[in-house]
Amino acid sequence: MKKRLIPLILSILILLALPSCSTGGGITLKLMGKKSDLEKNYMKKIFDLYEESTGNRLEIISVDDQDYENEALKRFENGTAPDIFLHFHNADLNLYDVEGDFRYLNDESWVSDLSEGALSYCTDKDGNLLGLPFWESSVSGCYYNKTLLDSLGLKPASTQAEFDMLCQALVETGVAPICWPADGCSWMAQFGLDPIFADDPVMLEKINSGEIGYSDIPQVRDMTVWLSEAAEKGWFGDDYLSTGWDGISPTLSSGSAAMTFIWDTWFYTDFKDGGKYSIDDFALMPIFMNTAPNGTYEGGNLNMMMVNKNGDKVEAALEFLEFCATPENYNAAFEGISTVSCFKGQTTNIQSKMVTDAEQSIKENERVSTAASRIMGYNAEDMMTALNRMFRNKITVDECIAEMDSSRVEEIARGY
Repeated sequence: MKKRLIPLILSILILLALPSCSTGGGITLKLMGKKSDLEKNYMKKIFDLYEESTGNRLEIISVDDQDYENEALKRFENGTAPDIFLHFHNADLNLYDVEGDFRYLNDESWVSDLSEGALSYCTDKDGNLLGLPFWESSVSGCYYNKTLLDSLGLKPASTQAEFDMLCQALVETGVAPICWPADGCSWMAQFGLDPIFADDPVMLEKINSGEIGYSDIPQVRDMTVWLSEAAEKGWFGDDYLSTGWDGISPTLSSGSAAMTFIWDTWFYTDFKDGGKYSIDDFALMPIFMNTAPNGTYEGGNLNMMMVNKNGDKVEAALEFLEFCATPENYNAAFEGISTVSCFKGQTTNIQSKMVTDAEQSIKENERVSTAASRIMGYNAEDMMTALNRMFRNKITVDECIAEMDSSRVEEIARGY
């Protein structure tokens, strides 16, 4: 009888020693993100690599983009929040109890491997690291046709005064200084606003609390006046109000315009060869919109992996972030992806020569994306609508600023 029990006991001990998970081994982590974000090639790669390497499983909670904030808030309120939560460090993050819901990551081993820009983007005003930036990045600036400028005996600018002189000189040669795609494109104004609020966190707090509005900030008026006068002087060309997304590439490749305010990855995804000029003819300098004497660059907006501090798998979630932040793994995920490095050890991605050549200037003048991501109620389309009305002489500069303010307040009232 005892002999027959020995194999049974051994079988039970072996089963007890195996991982107790009905999915076939390991643990299961719930990860939540927007559908469009989770479909990125590098996200799929890191998820697959994690499951293959660890034996653990990711339960992916994919939510349609337009429903994401409402669904996420509901889950954090009813106790069904995921272990890992994807979010950009933007104004929408204020909808959550960040301190109460998420684990600060200041002491994680991978922090020292983050690039300065990525670390800054994911850090709150008190210096707490909110998430792991695992995303594609870019540098927004003034991309200019260096070949065209050289042929005209002109040089790029390093100050607002130099930029204004450059624009005037280009107009006099018959070249539009700036391709400003006013028809349907709406990102440009945020570059001018960034220095105002990135350089003055108190100003940002005041506008978000309703203590002040755009009309109370002299630098906002400086920018709006500059834009109005630039349009009047022909610095945007003759057809900027009818130029949209599809018009940027032909305008630049033909040499009809010398510059545009955009990001480096655009040249690798949307710039089309076939015109007089190719990608090799372009270089990078700061954006000037009369709000920063030495100009500005905007760093990329990054998706952060945040850890639910109230979940029952906090340590496992932290280990997942550590896996993603391991050089061997993030280099496998981002191989061949056109992006500015978020990690110091990132080597397999493609980095624009325009960006690397301007490295020192970027280091001195780059700001974390601030206006579009951290001003409550900011809506780029509303901003451009007001500016276009001003460009068409429907409203004055001051009326334009008032419309920017009123539309922002309306966005907040709608539950932004």
